[in-house]
Amino acid sequence: MSFTFQPVRVATGSDEEGLLVFDDDQRLLAALTHHSDQYDSLSGHWIIEVGFGLPGGLDHPAYADLEAAQEGIRQRLARGR
Repeated sequence: MSFTFQPVRVATGSDEEGLLVFDDDQRLLAALTHHSDQYDSLSGHWIIEVGFGLPGGLDHPAYADLEAAQEGIRQRLARGR
């Protein structure tokens, strides 16, 4: 499965860099934000702020880079089948 990303500005109060993640059928799967330096150990990480149809509850997993975030989304989708 491949994903399409749409850059967006997210009104989180601090970090604004975000991406909307779409599947092959252009269904919205998730909204990601990119954490800035103010988050120390999470600096530079991508966070799933909200997922649509992704199993895993209300947690907000953090991924070191965009490739890891894509793999995390793939794994969550596979668990939901």
